[in-house]
Amino acid sequence: MNLAVIPARGGSKRIPRKNIKPFCGKPMIAWSIEAALASGCFDRVIVSTDDEEIAAVAQEYGAEVPFMRSAELADDHTGLMPVMQHAILAIEKNVTVDLVCCCYATAPFLSFKDITKAFEIIKDAKDCDYVIPVTTFPSPIQRALKISKSQTLEMFEPHYLNSRSQDLEESYHDAALFSLGKKGAWFSNRHPFLAKSVPLVIPRYRVQDIDTEEDWAKAETLFNLIKERNPND
Repeated sequence: MNLAVIPARGGSKRIPRKNIKPFCGKPMIAWSIEAALASGCFDRVIVSTDDEEIAAVAQEYGAEVPFMRSAELADDHTGLMPVMQHAILAIEKNVTVDLVCCCYATAPFLSFKDITKAFEIIKDAKDCDYVIPVTTFPSPIQRALKISKSQTLEMFEPHYLNSRSQDLEESYHDAALFSLGKKGAWFSNRHPFLAKSVPLVIPRYRVQDIDTEEDWAKAETLFNLIKERNPND
């Protein structure tokens, strides 16, 4: 079977109750649940949470909450791999799991089409542990700047000072939408960034980190613009 796991702990700090805070008319987590269900790729869509209110919201929007996550797996220092392994083992008590997708709870820009494309990639790839959505950096990272201890600007890589932007290698970052992997990959304890991962390139206009209230406001504005232009996505 194919499994979607949406980790959603209750202790978010920078934006309190972030996973269920209303975002463009729905609790934030609802967008991820609905995209996973609409993809038709999963036999089960579950939410892994330690929070009763999050569990209730998740069930309201069609996800299962077959267990409550322990406090030991819901603190600020728990990594993604233990949470995913715990969820897979809980489900595998009754059935064999094949492909597992970690869909992030705060990913309103996730489209069901992204998930279906990722499934096509991982099934066709000869040697692939994960499919990871990524997008390009808007500026060359080779020309990135930092502020020194003396409050002056410095280049991270000064030898690229005179390089033309078009001559520099394209660079990418995680789009923070999901990670689709084979079950064995999740138990290898190799982070998806360090495993045999194949990219799914997402356009930059559909990628927005949401870590602060300013991010949230920007994301809602962008989300509404996208929905106006592409209501079926």
